[in-house]
Amino acid sequence: MPDVSPKRALPAPESIAQLATQDHYGFYSPYAGVDSEPEDQSIPLSHYFWILRRQKWRILAFVTVAVVSTIVVSSRLTPIYESTATIDVDRQAPAGVIGQDAQRMAPNDSDQFLATQIKIIQSDSVLRPVAASFRLPIADAGTSSSPAALPTSRTQDAPVKLKNLAVTRPPNTYLLLLSYRSPSPTLASDVANAIAHSYIRHTYDIRFTASAELATFMEKQMEELRAKMEKSSAALAEFEKDLSVINPDEKTSILSSRLQQFNTDYTNAQSDRMLKESAYNSVRTGSFEAAEASTQGEQLRRLADRVDEARQSFATIKAQFGSAHPEFKKSASTLKELERQLDALKTNIGQRVNLEYQAAVNRESLLKAQVAETKGEFDRLNARSFQYKALKQEADGDRGLYEELVRKIKEAGINSSFQNSSIRLADLARPALTPVFPNVPLNAILALMFATMLAMAAAVVGDMLDNTVRDPEQIQRTLKTVVLGSLPVVRKWRGRLPMVAATATTSDGKAVVLSRRATEHVTAFEEAVRTLRDSILLSDATARPKSLLITSAVPREGKTTTSVHLAVAHSLQHRSTLLIDADLRRPGVHAKLNMPNQRGLSDVVKGTAHWKDVLQQAPNLPELRVLSAGSASRDAADRLGATLQQILEEATAEFDLVIVDSPPLLGFAEPLQMAAVVDGVVVVTLAGQTSRTAVSGVLSNLNRVKANVMGVTLNEVRQDMSDRYYYYGYYSQYYSRYYKPGKA
Repeated sequence: MPDVSPKRALPAPESIAQLATQDHYGFYSPYAGVDSEPEDQSIPLSHYFWILRRQKWRILAFVTVAVVSTIVVSSRLTPIYESTATIDVDRQAPAGVIGQDAQRMAPNDSDQFLATQIKIIQSDSVLRPVAASFRLPIADAGTSSSPAALPTSRTQDAPVKLKNLAVTRPPNTYLLLLSYRSPSPTLASDVANAIAHSYIRHTYDIRFTASAELATFMEKQMEELRAKMEKSSAALAEFEKDLSVINPDEKTSILSSRLQQFNTDYTNAQSDRMLKESAYNSVRTGSFEAAEASTQGEQLRRLADRVDEARQSFATIKAQFGSAHPEFKKSASTLKELERQLDALKTNIGQRVNLEYQAAVNRESLLKAQVAETKGEFDRLNARSFQYKALKQEADGDRGLYEELVRKIKEAGINSSFQNSSIRLADLARPALTPVFPNVPLNAILALMFATMLAMAAAVVGDMLDNTVRDPEQIQRTLKTVVLGSLPVVRKWRGRLPMVAATATTSDGKAVVLSRRATEHVTAFEEAVRTLRDSILLSDATARPKSLLITSAVPREGKTTTSVHLAVAHSLQHRSTLLIDADLRRPGVHAKLNMPNQRGLSDVVKGTAHWKDVLQQAPNLPELRVLSAGSASRDAADRLGATLQQILEEATAEFDLVIVDSPPLLGFAEPLQMAAVVDGVVVVTLAGQTSRTAVSGVLSNLNRVKANVMGVTLNEVRQDMSDRYYYYGYYSQYYSRYYKPGKA
């Protein structure tokens, strides 16, 4: 039993690199970058531009319909006119005529103040009279849109909201714009002016009501303040009577000054007494120096000096003349007299110092008693003065409050009658000449913008939600497999085999040149088949596959057509090729090649014929042999695996390549048996129709049986399916320019 394990692996990196570029016809290279995942998995921006170019006619049609519809609808709408009244808010105007309101400056809160005024304009108190006067439609009055009177049901008490009213404030201004819209330009201007006047009256009524209520409240407080003022004044008068003074504060000040003076005199008396006492004590001890410190010290010093001079003179005379001399007696008498006078003066000084000391003591005692008496009187008066001050302060406060209240009542009465000009109608609303709605040019521009964005978004989202296989890079990124080739769509070939080359060979060996028209039809598809052929066979030159299984996920994806064309393209290289139709349930190879199908693979499976006996020669293709399916047989399909293995063992020795066309893989068992015995498996998918989920299921099943999945082929690719298929449009131009009929 030969080895039936997969004989082929993915292409080596070196051989892949050889096919990573375009061939000389500019075909997409399916093996580029399959050895590793792309580093950047994000979708490039150019892909989105390609989506928009692909859907440009649909986008243009949608935008055109949207714009035209918008213009038609806008033209049929009822025109709406808008009129605007301008209100000027003067924040520097005084709030009153007299009093603090006339001098008070406006606070720096213009934004908050104007926002408050906007809310007042939109309030029920301002809008209700206007709505009732003009019988305006009310936003909350019900579902009816026709003008009607204010509702008479329970909704009558609901706040009035005018749906056509707009209150705005231009930036950096003190202006308020009251705009009202209506089908009638006259009604729009009248309503705007009426709302402005209603707002001004409402602000005046609010201020007048507030002033009147304040005056009423203050009048109620007057009687209470008057009684309280009279009571406090009577208590103050009774207290003054008890003190026997009119103003205790003045008397307290006098006593304070007197007490301060007495304290000063008493302190001086104490100092003088202490000085006199010191002198008295010194004199009483008999100290000459103390006597000299008295008030008569100067006289005592002069007399003492005379005594000293007399003693010196007496001593001199005594020494010169003796005691018997008359000068001695005279000098002694003089000295004695002076000494007597000195003693008498000392005695006199002592008496005088004693008298002065006694006088100082008496004066100190007198001042001390006077200070104590004055301080006692001051303390008594000061203790009552606190009570007097409290009574006087209460009486003055009550009198001040009463006088202030009387003044406020008078000011409120005057200011309440003053209609402040801080809010005034600066510009009346006038009927408009042109409607503001509908704005046909603006609506058309907006419709163009939004329709374009919506169409572009729908195109991108639709492409993102498309779960079908379309783009090679998408397949490599999502399914982790390679794309071997892409076959363009040629719908006129459905059901029959097209021309396979610009020249065909007849049975007698003569070359027949096809027409330019036929060549242009077959060129793109056949070049794509040749690229697919080279992608499969040249992926690894050292181990070319000898047998291929062509399958698909579901029926009608072009696997049979791909098998036939791949076999034809391989045989045109003068290589022996065997094409086996293994789809015993629904054979189709014979129809593509216009060949009979009386006998075939089903007979080989049943054992009634040898596979070589039922081989057929393809018309005009000497290197191509075909083993058709024969008559359809479900029983034969179940036993196909073992038979196909034997056929491949013999056929791969005689033919350069064996191509097996199998049934769709999903839903049938025999394709998995076939995949296990061939060298490689190629999965054909229908671009733009086969879901990635189905292809993923096919690849998963093949990997489970360890089949050698060589890659995926995209069939019926259109140029608008991906930005990578741009080159398909170049083939007809290329061959139209360089191909000349009659030349091989």
